[in-house]
Amino acid sequence: MAKCFFYNEDCLANMGRMASKNFKVDLVITSPPYMTSRSKVKTQKALDTYNRRYDICLDDMDENEYREWTINIFNKLDKVLSKDGVVLYNISYGSENPNAMWLLPEAIINNTPFMISDCIVWKKGSALPNNVGNKMTRLTEFVFIISRKSDFATYRINKKVKSVREDTGQKYYENMSNFIQAPNNDGSCDLNKATYSSKLCEELLFRFANENSIVFDPFMGTGTTAIACEKFCPSDTMMCIGCELSPNQVEFSKKRLAAFREGKDMRQFTRELKREKKPNANDTVHQIPSGEGGENTGVPSQT
Repeated sequence: MAKCFFYNEDCLANMGRMASKNFKVDLVITSPPYMTSRSKVKTQKALDTYNRRYDICLDDMDENEYREWTINIFNKLDKVLSKDGVVLYNISYGSENPNAMWLLPEAIINNTPFMISDCIVWKKGSALPNNVGNKMTRLTEFVFIISRKSDFATYRINKKVKSVREDTGQKYYENMSNFIQAPNNDGSCDLNKATYSSKLCEELLFRFANENSIVFDPFMGTGTTAIACEKFCPSDTMMCIGCELSPNQVEFSKKRLAAFREGKDMRQFTRELKREKKPNANDTVHQIPSGEGGENTGVPSQT
């Protein structure tokens, strides 16, 4: 089974600690908060509707805050991502603020060592109908393939060589499409209404990982990336590291991973396992921290 480490803390703190230990990851697969919440009401009613996607994080930064936060994330990733590693960044946009997602590539390109090297289109199994008169129902989302500018010609991808021309040595590669069709998620969960599916994550791993990869998910949510790593590599040669602000989601992730290893049906498990503690209107609702901090002090050993 893959070695999985879950940290209940801000990913900026975790990356800072990794960098201080010169710990490197090979691949980042993640889906950050989209900043598309329709409601700023900090109540249980808001939590229980689609307007609030996460149990403790109210994703309502304005465009400038979101831009600066993203720049900070990628400059931290630069300290921990190995040479030729890539960041697979799943993101979408809301009808109320469609510009937010498209501002991010410019911010990343102009303010970090990274660039948008390619893009995958993910076709989901279903989508909520858009009842706005001039807006279409969005059945697809994007996964940006982000590499360092210096690694654009060399970043790792699992395209196989089909043949080599004898007289020139030119290599001919298999075709690899930038289109993935996969379910929306692995089942609904009260704690996080914006999860992706382990099938999507598996498809990304097939393209960019190997059995010895160290995979990092700085916004791990309910642990889907770890489940996909387990499916992809059942041996202990792969490592998955995840960070999550919500203690409930970290606990859920641990139970979910244990259930998967026991061979339980994941969709049934997700339906049955409810939150042990439901936030109410008096609970604190956390903004995404911009600084560092956290209760965990270790990093996995790297051999």
